[in-house]
Amino acid sequence: MKIEKNKVVSIDYKLTGNDGQLIDSSEGGEPLAYLHGTGSIISGLEEALEGKGVGEALKVSIAPEKAYGVRDEAKKVTVARSQLQGVDEIKPGLQLQAQTPNGTQLFTVTGMDDQSVTLDGNHPLAGATLNFDVTVKSVREATDDELAHGHVHGPGGHHH
Repeated sequence: MKIEKNKVVSIDYKLTGNDGQLIDSSEGGEPLAYLHGTGSIISGLEEALEGKGVGEALKVSIAPEKAYGVRDEAKKVTVARSQLQGVDEIKPGLQLQAQTPNGTQLFTVTGMDDQSVTLDGNHPLAGATLNFDVTVKSVREATDDELAHGHVHGPGGHHH
């Protein structure tokens, strides 16, 4: 069976940056399971996996435009420290979720002083070229429930 839209795919992967630094890996854990063609994984990796079968391995380099996007300086905001009430220890690198007009968004603290805090709404991997070393472990039909919910149930997937 080949990878195509609405198939459940399990992959073992290793993700590195252009500097060779390990960013993420499934090694030592369950393979990553996802529903193909639904935007569950970055578009560049999904495109590279299209049509592949069980046992196939590939190395692929994904440009920011097909990964987490290019960095957008407009996504940086400075807020008064008082707006972050309930946050015990504010320090660079801390990630916070905030409600925005576009829904819940993740921000990373990138700077601060006594009065204000600078938050970056870019994905932490925005602007990065991502290098994947992937092996396809399994491909199967999605269940009706998985198709209705838009994600995989069971090992490597979502749990309700």
